[in-house]
Order: sequence, then C-alpha cells, then structure tokens
Amino acid sequence: MPAPTVLLVHGAFADGSSWSRVIDRLQAEGVSAQALANPLRGLTHDGEYVANAAAQVEGPVVLVGHSYGGPVVTYAGGSAPNVTALVLVASFGVDYGVSALGSVAEFPESELNTALEPRAYPGSESPELYIRRDRFHSVFAADLPEEETALLAATQRPVALAGLNDVLEVEPAWKTIPVWFAVATQDHTIDPNSQRAAAARLGATTVEVEGSHAIALSQPDAVAALVLAAVRAQG
Repeated sequence: MPAPTVLLVHGAFADGSSWSRVIDRLQAEGVSAQALANPLRGLTHDGEYVANAAAQVEGPVVLVGHSYGGPVVTYAGGSAPNVTALVLVASFGVDYGVSALGSVAEFPESELNTALEPRAYPGSESPELYIRRDRFHSVFAADLPEEETALLAATQRPVALAGLNDVLEVEPAWKTIPVWFAVATQDHTIDPNSQRAAAARLGATTVEVEGSHAIALSQPDAVAALVLAAVRAQG
C-alpha cells in the first residue's frame, strides 16, 4: 500500500493556514500533507466538497478535521472510498441524524455562545457567524499571543449557521474506519467534556492536549504526533 496522503480540513472562524505548523512537522517526517479550503456553507455541501477532493487523490487518504471540520470529514470519509482513517482535533463528534450543535446540546454552553456576531449573506435567510474581534483571543486561542490572535480575528472565515444545524445525512465514517481524537483541555469554543464524550462514543484513540481550541497552532507538536500515529497505523 502506498503511503497515505493527509488532507487537513479547518473548521469555522479559520482557514487553511491554521494547519501550517502541523503541515511543517508532517512534511519534516516525509508525509504528504495538504490543507483543504472548507467552504463552511453546510454540512452536506462541505462534506461532498471534501469527499470529492479526497477521491481525486491517488492512494489512501487520512482526513483530519478541526472543530466543525470534524463533522465534515466524518461525512466525507464515508463517501470517498480511499479514506482509511480520521483524525479529529478539538472537534464535534456527530452520528447519523445529528448536527454539530445537536451533538453538544446536553453540555453547558461554551464561551463562544456569547461572542458570536451574526451577519446576513446573499442567498440565505439564515445568517453566517463571526466571533467578535474583542472576544476572539479568549474564545478561540487564549494560549496564543494577543498580537497573533488579533490577526486571526481579522482574517477569520465565517461559518453559515445552517451548517452547524445541518444533520449528518450519511452513515458516519467512524463506523467503518479507525479514528484518532485530540481533546483540547482548555477549549472555550467546544466544551472539553463534550469532546471526551464524543471520543468515547466514536471509539477513538484519544489524547488530551493542554491548550485552547486553536491547538493546531499552539500545540502543533502534539497534534502532528497524533496525525503521524494515524498515518503509521495504515501500514
């Protein structure tokens, strides 16, 4: 079997550059890695987009999803036949018929809920969401320097609220392929206990990383090590 290609999918309020430090470490280990641009418009739409990208890669693929990117790769991994593993990072964990927001409904609201700024966008009656710039550091990346988070706040990509409410309409990939999960223990965006519960529900190989929601930037060594474990487990 050829070595897997790693495709990394960002979540809400971020872009592909959020994986830059992880990709640097993967490439140093000789792993082929690429960050995909998640459209952030809807779970089915985004899942189909990522599945299409994965299916065009020659050989096996390990899909890595951060935050809302977790449900997206959960969808895509069940649709692209060459996906052999998932890695979820500070993520939601969804099952068939469950949305990202629905998957955390039984847990206390996170700090994110009071920091969202909805804005209208063409073609939708539902808004897209930003994190208020004055709250971005605390909510998303409290363990990064404020100068860096100010830039992240200014370049954040909004997520359609509909995407967070869309239910998973395919069988989740974790039912047929192995999953690794990084729990961010100081996360103010997705409750860490909801992440732990999701990892257990998915039967994931789990590590706990002391860091904010942005652990791919603040703790890239730990995140890259988990991705490498998934890659090496593919043979």
